[in-house]
Amino acid sequence: MNKSLLIGAVVGAMAVTAGGAIAGYKAWSERPVYAEVVKVDPVIKHVKTPRQSCHDEEVTRQKPVKDQHQIAGTVIGAVVGGVLGNQVGGGNGKKLATVAGAAAGGYAGHTIQDRMQQGNTYTTTEQRCETVYDVTEKQEGYSVHYKLGDKSGVVRMDHDPGKKIRVENGELVLNDPA
Repeated sequence: MNKSLLIGAVVGAMAVTAGGAIAGYKAWSERPVYAEVVKVDPVIKHVKTPRQSCHDEEVTRQKPVKDQHQIAGTVIGAVVGGVLGNQVGGGNGKKLATVAGAAAGGYAGHTIQDRMQQGNTYTTTEQRCETVYDVTEKQEGYSVHYKLGDKSGVVRMDHDPGKKIRVENGELVLNDPA
């Protein structure tokens, strides 16, 4: 056998073996790496939504007053008091009794009309409203506790990853739904 043929065959066999070993190592080292999921907690947000809550309520109001200064009551009371005061005494005492009766009657008439006006009321139904808040819960994602080798950590994800999270180039692949 030719020596150069033998050397070529040996070198060729070594090249094929080395190529296969490199390819096998590369295929073995490129297999997917995963982080172990230790715990998954849902992230819940409480949402407060305002709304109006209205109810009907009976309200008592004073009717509008036509004579705010109680002039009619004062005048009528003064006239009646003056007439009654005029019935008492004689001479200057009669004049004094008439004036005193008119003054007392005017005050009494004023007070009576004021009380009557305050008691002159009506009842109506009015709507009363207030803002109340409805609280709802909305899930915003997941807090995922993981372990990768001797490193532990927590990440937020939009889905439950299951038991493992894929790792590429030393980084977690968080958007991988598989």
